[in-house]
Amino acid sequence: MLVASRHGAHPRRRRAGGNGVADELALPLAGGLALLLAFVTAAAVLSGGDRREEGDRRRPDLPGGAAGPRVAIFSAPLPPPDGSPARQELAVRSWLALPGNVSVVLLAAHPSAHALAGRLGGRVTVDAAIDISFTGTPFFHSIVARAQAADSDICVLVDAEIILLPETITLLKHFSRSDLDWFVFSASRNISAFPYHLVDNGTQWADEHGKQVSFKKLQENQSDKWAGHGSDRGLIVAWNNPSTRMVAGVMPSFLNGRGVHNWWLIHEVLSSETRLVFDASNHVLGLYPENFSEKRGTSTSRNVSNPDGSWEYDVNRHLAAVYGSYCYELPRRNSPMVYKVVKQFEDYMFSKNEGPNLSNSVINKEQNVHPEGGSLCEKEISYSSAVNLPHSLEMLLELVADKNRSVVLAVAGASYRDMLMSWVCRLRRLRVTNFVVCALDQETYEFSVLQGMPVSRDTLSPNNVSFDDCHFGTQCFQQVTKVKSRIVLKILRLGYNVLLSDVDVYWFHNPVSFLHSLGPGTFAAQSDEFNQTGPINMPRRLNSGFYYARSDDATITAMEMIVKHATNSGLSEQPSFYDILCGKDGANRIGDDRCLEPSTNLTVVFLSRDMFPNGAYGGLWEKKHGVSSACRELGCVIIHNNWVNGRRKKLHRQMASGLWDYDPGSRLCLQNWSNASRFSVQTDDPVSYDS
Repeated sequence: MLVASRHGAHPRRRRAGGNGVADELALPLAGGLALLLAFVTAAAVLSGGDRREEGDRRRPDLPGGAAGPRVAIFSAPLPPPDGSPARQELAVRSWLALPGNVSVVLLAAHPSAHALAGRLGGRVTVDAAIDISFTGTPFFHSIVARAQAADSDICVLVDAEIILLPETITLLKHFSRSDLDWFVFSASRNISAFPYHLVDNGTQWADEHGKQVSFKKLQENQSDKWAGHGSDRGLIVAWNNPSTRMVAGVMPSFLNGRGVHNWWLIHEVLSSETRLVFDASNHVLGLYPENFSEKRGTSTSRNVSNPDGSWEYDVNRHLAAVYGSYCYELPRRNSPMVYKVVKQFEDYMFSKNEGPNLSNSVINKEQNVHPEGGSLCEKEISYSSAVNLPHSLEMLLELVADKNRSVVLAVAGASYRDMLMSWVCRLRRLRVTNFVVCALDQETYEFSVLQGMPVSRDTLSPNNVSFDDCHFGTQCFQQVTKVKSRIVLKILRLGYNVLLSDVDVYWFHNPVSFLHSLGPGTFAAQSDEFNQTGPINMPRRLNSGFYYARSDDATITAMEMIVKHATNSGLSEQPSFYDILCGKDGANRIGDDRCLEPSTNLTVVFLSRDMFPNGAYGGLWEKKHGVSSACRELGCVIIHNNWVNGRRKKLHRQMASGLWDYDPGSRLCLQNWSNASRFSVQTDDPVSYDS
């Protein structure tokens, strides 16, 4: 048979509409499933039974004599009350009962996922290394990327409460006999009740009376009602050769389980022509609780984290409308094709749709329905491109603040958007969740919303922020820094302690507990002193890019004086901090590392440079064995990437050092499973990454 190399950049494809077998309505197979070769006019006929062609990949024998492809099932279970632990356990047990070499990866960080894995044994693992929004919702593009990094032959994505039936594996085994790149999807069936459970060590289904039930009966008892009612959560998707590309463009940051993203993925795989696309919805592969879509229709109800249950769905609809081909009809001539998988007797066959694309697929049964009626795409295209959170700053603070009412604040504009995202990714990896972002412009605000940040838009920020010329000493820098102190003061007045951290501050550890332990009436700030020895509280050596301010009377009064002083100054806010807190020429200095503001009795602590080094201290950024290693030896908590002129030089230094946690090309945080070769820094262009 004809077999294409599995290592090609783009597969094995041909546009439908030509002659040969592509024009046949159905292609019977001799005991197996043939995959249509997209670049030839013949079908690859797979060997029947247990026969294998010479040169086929051989799988090791499995316990009990089973053999087959390595199948990894990925799912992101929701914690209670949004997720049902009982239904999740039944679903995952059904996956483990599938014949063959099946493993399960639960993508979650909450305790209920770990508890579920602990009850079900070694074939179920938990991986928390995915991107998650501030509401706790995982990102779909991160889930797909994690699956593509899997060491398996086939990846399956499925909702954590869908019961999978054995025909899932039977079908995937037939597909696995080819090295062609393929993608298959199937809509689950809704069920009003499922009075069955697994017995015999999880290998056999039985009814409530303990009587064993055949797989055939499980399938026959189900209705033909498609799951989801306009949602795509009832979909099962699977593909082979996980490391090869699925879509030609960038996958947007859909929120998992909030609608549209599975349909969008199917459309995009099809239009990208990277894989052959098959619809197996004629087969009962999965069972989906009937009340599931109704329960999830409003997500997590109305509360402080999600005051309007529809906004996450609105984000996904917006992304689907503006990215890819989802809202645009593919050309009818020479367009890619979805092939239906059908079964006659015990033989699988596939047939092409009469239309040239998805029009006759089950995908159209759940067509792009908007909750208010009408077409999702028609409505979205007519909307403004803006996306907004339904959260005020006060709501965000209430949501994210830690037990001490402390929050971490970052203020950023479009010129430092990627650095902001790297900073956020680092905090996520450290499990720091008590941060908020203040966006200086609408572009940064919208970017932050789509990247899952708790973000507020500062409407009083200057509109003329330069993209490349807003570094220390510039007029732009002076304007932006004065915004930061004003926002900090606003948050302090609301009763929250604030750690202001510039986005060019790299965190090795979370410093909040240490800074809070310095006690009330204390203002802690980084020293900008570059000399190795001597006092670190010399004039104008207080860095206003990293400081911790408590919400007490003394600090609030001092911050009011700083904001007033900076407003009337022709300089940035940084000199105002020193002149107010330490006095002109350091008149209020105490010892080598403190000041005392006399009118408020506020103590100013200049932080140890070994723990909180600035960008010039000790030449750490230039160490031959690397800044990370040097900081590890020194005991750094953070390091500031300052004392370097210009945005591009700053970005290049941080990327080249390895203290970078974001891939702008995929819009994903870098994880331990990420393909680091996709991201690089070139000397001729400080900001460079592969598309």
